[in-house]
Amino acid sequence: MGRRLAGSAGDRAAGPWGKALLESLGFVNVRLEPVPVKVWERVAESGKVVAPYPQPLALAALGGSVGTPKEGLEAEVVEVESLEALEVLVKASPDACRGKIVFFNRKMDRDGGMNGYGAVVPIRGRGASRAAAAGAVGVLIRSVGTDSNRLPHTGAMGYEAGVPKVPAAAVSIPDADLLSRLIARGKPVRVRFTLDCGDRPDAVSANVVGEVRGRERPDEVVVVSGHLDSWDLGTGAIDDGAGCGIAIEAARLIGASPRRPRRTVRVVLFANEENGLAGGRTYASAHEVELPRHAAAFEADSGAGASTGCSWNAGPDAAAVVAEIARLLEPLKATLVRNGGAGGADVSPLLKFGVPLFGLVQDSSAYFDFHHTANDTLDKVDRKTLDQATAAMAALVYAVADLPEALPLIPEAQRTRRRE
Repeated sequence: MGRRLAGSAGDRAAGPWGKALLESLGFVNVRLEPVPVKVWERVAESGKVVAPYPQPLALAALGGSVGTPKEGLEAEVVEVESLEALEVLVKASPDACRGKIVFFNRKMDRDGGMNGYGAVVPIRGRGASRAAAAGAVGVLIRSVGTDSNRLPHTGAMGYEAGVPKVPAAAVSIPDADLLSRLIARGKPVRVRFTLDCGDRPDAVSANVVGEVRGRERPDEVVVVSGHLDSWDLGTGAIDDGAGCGIAIEAARLIGASPRRPRRTVRVVLFANEENGLAGGRTYASAHEVELPRHAAAFEADSGAGASTGCSWNAGPDAAAVVAEIARLLEPLKATLVRNGGAGGADVSPLLKFGVPLFGLVQDSSAYFDFHHTANDTLDKVDRKTLDQATAAMAALVYAVADLPEALPLIPEAQRTRRRE
């Protein structure tokens, strides 16, 4: 299948492949649930420094970006560190960005893991419209990642209504450093880049669903999930092939256990997490009637690193029960228990319904070296750490699915996700 961006040939192949796999492993009630998706396609891209001297740039269009004119886009570059810095610059000098390419150069903190990513990714999402509102004709961002390769990190961005749509691309981290050094010399730096990309007609993808039926309360459901789609530069082995593998194998182990849990364990391989979240939203809408019988939802979407514990979000009375369940992970040295959050992007639409949400917390120290790049390939997956993460997920899911009484729902006051 290879790369699996929504609406692509790989995405069209992924659903039937996932269905056949779950059937071959003995899951029941296996089906494809249709998911309407927006489609964006990358065709070609290139970039270079034009002045003060010629130098090729390794860059990649951000997902959702409009293309440049066929002949490309050339302009002087102005550097800012953040959305806030752009606002300060424009207040001080309203025409500072007019007719220029805004270059957002914000480094991601490797030690911050997922929190470090969350601190930087709003630039990718909102930077193009903020810069366009200031008169910019294009945007470059420092790749949201932690590697030192000349491989840019793509990812989703969006446009605000009423603001011109300008082309936006990520440059590799070494190239971002190069641009910054050139600008620091004080002489004008000009860049030309060409993006052949854009929206295509909408399509239909699918969530892949299969179940291990519960022994006593089969109508009550615990979801265990990952997302089947991927970005188009690599093959999506860690994001999120590994997560799908964790979810599938954890559920298979539960189904093969001498005594199945009280509740049904439902594997969901979500469509379109990367550039739309349509799979998660469609699941919540299609299953709204039965969501009161969803006892919990788990997601694995942090690569193939070893589990260090779990996050959870449920009613406050759940704390003691979750602490007892988490002790099952002590032999795996996965002792972190963190309260709060939405479990993962795909299960986050269930938050507003109060469904208890769990996320598998994993070692992500190297995750953002490969995330959303051409380097996201199978050789980055370590079998030993993947097995450990799978064992952790299996233990957590079984324990929650087998509780005598379901966990209390997330309180109404906590059913909104904080915007990153």
